[in-house]
Amino acid sequence: MAELNRPDRRQCTRCGREDEWNESSHNWTITGSEGRPFCLHEWDINGRHNPIAE
Repeated sequence: MAELNRPDRRQCTRCGREDEWNESSHNWTITGSEGRPFCLHEWDINGRHNPIAE
């Protein structure tokens, strides 16, 4: 059975905002000071990340 390889970081391709997965709250948290608060964030989900762990 395949195991999911979840990402722990993501970056918006529009404004540059970076998020990091917070295991204790089970949610994404903003890291750094870049990004626009009202951006309709476009995450690079089809990029280099492989969602299937081998």
